[in-house]
Amino acid sequence: MSALIAVIALAIYLVFYFVNGRKIQTNLLRSHEAPEAPSKRLSDGVDYVPTSKYVLFGHHFASIAGAGPITGPALAVAWGWLPGLLWIWFGNIFIGAIHDYLALTASVRYDGRSVQFVAQDLMGKGAGKSFAWFILFLCILVVAAFGDIVAGQFAGGSGEVASTFFLFCAAAVLLGYLMYNTKLGVGISTLVGIVLLIGAFWLGGTYGIKASKNIWFAVIFLYIVIASAMPVNILLQPRDYLNSFLLYFGIVVGGIAAVVTMKSFDAIPVYTSFSAKVIGGQPSPFWPTVPLVIACGALSGFHSLVASGTSSKQLRDEKDALFVGYGSMLTEGFLSTIVVISIAGFGLLAFKDTATVLKTGAIPRFTQSFGAMVNHAFPFMTKEFMTLFAAIWVSSFALTTLDTTNRLGRYIVSELALPLKEKNTAAYSFFANKWIASLIMAFLGIGLAWSGNYNVLWPAFSGANQLIASIVMLTAAMWVKKKLNEKYTNLVLIPAVLLWVTVTVGIIWYMLIIVPTFFKDMANIKNVITGSAVGTINVVMLGLNFFMIYEFLKNFGKKAVAGAKA
Repeated sequence: MSALIAVIALAIYLVFYFVNGRKIQTNLLRSHEAPEAPSKRLSDGVDYVPTSKYVLFGHHFASIAGAGPITGPALAVAWGWLPGLLWIWFGNIFIGAIHDYLALTASVRYDGRSVQFVAQDLMGKGAGKSFAWFILFLCILVVAAFGDIVAGQFAGGSGEVASTFFLFCAAAVLLGYLMYNTKLGVGISTLVGIVLLIGAFWLGGTYGIKASKNIWFAVIFLYIVIASAMPVNILLQPRDYLNSFLLYFGIVVGGIAAVVTMKSFDAIPVYTSFSAKVIGGQPSPFWPTVPLVIACGALSGFHSLVASGTSSKQLRDEKDALFVGYGSMLTEGFLSTIVVISIAGFGLLAFKDTATVLKTGAIPRFTQSFGAMVNHAFPFMTKEFMTLFAAIWVSSFALTTLDTTNRLGRYIVSELALPLKEKNTAAYSFFANKWIASLIMAFLGIGLAWSGNYNVLWPAFSGANQLIASIVMLTAAMWVKKKLNEKYTNLVLIPAVLLWVTVTVGIIWYMLIIVPTFFKDMANIKNVITGSAVGTINVVMLGLNFFMIYEFLKNFGKKAVAGAKA
């Protein structure tokens, strides 16, 4: 069964990349006729930096993936292995890949500006401002959810995950220096970087840094503030480029292990129940709550923020967007498939029975099952080492998402402060300062992470994430209709509407069923803080959501609003 599922997934993704993806590139976007990319026209050495598509793929994938394609599917197996897998596949090819590709390309056509800028051009200033607040709330929830996951990983075991990651960052800074400041070139610099990466694994696995979870929250806070304010080519690009090799190794080894072992799925049933206890220990109906559980592996609004926030400013040529945007999303879907295979097929090799598998936290559920799967196929790769590899893999990707999100968040804080530029120059300068904006984002996100746990923060993040994905898809449908080729509108519009209905109903369910559980024990101040914060964010986002739909319906049949010229 493991071999069959892996081969089917690979075949689906290859066919859709080379057939559907290239059709969109040639017939809809006509990227071969596109003007020079903004990374070249607006090059500034900080944000606009022309970058090899292979290096950019590493940055983009590491930024969009984080722990998302792992955590969601690892939680969703509570419904059985098939329901989540189908959502991953269908969501990936009919929504996720198209969403990511069009968001990246639209941003490139708008000189690397954000998706909310595109929405403003197509639907008016009200939509643009609402979108900006949407994104700010999502960034806060991303930092909270991923910050909690990383702090938990760093505090676990003997601290080897933390020490390996920071050695890994040092290696990345050196790699960036070699690539951009010497004559070694990308090839030789990459070889040096890989050697340093191996050294980081060896040294970090030998000498761990042990500290409490609260200490790690403080360290993560400082790290994301500093990392998100640095030029992209010092840490962000080379670190994400090195991260991509963790990805390649993990997916290739995991994929081969899934095929050669030909393991049956005996750890998790095909289907358990329609309302398994997935979110906050409450019975969670598969529809409409599945998008609150499986986010990045199937589709993700956060991807559009990365695409328009950093990647579009580094894309060397618009034709590279197919490889970077569409290709990254399909790769992420295959990674989520490997997660399902490892838990369903090899969970019993890591844990004693199915009940224990399902009671274990999402991240250990994956890392230990992955270690058992690879060890089963390749005995010379010990289960302990591969489990450690998987843990570092998750943490490295999650921290990549954290500092990228904090960078995106500071962009949004600066944009929201623009009205103050003429009214109160001092206030505008304060909020537009990259260090102040970074501190604000980190404080809000890590503060929320400290007060809660990922079991309740994750669905809050996923709901906001998927809601933005539906709004971005509706914006893309309007862009296609008004500025590209109207006959392709339904390719984007139909899945956007279906997603919007599903996730909106899902968030309402979360507000009615999950949020009240935070207040059952009023003496637990952390729960009260989490419930109040998450509840408030969801209420505001639902209000913004309905306003955005109103703006969309009002403008969909009109000509594009006068504004920035694409």
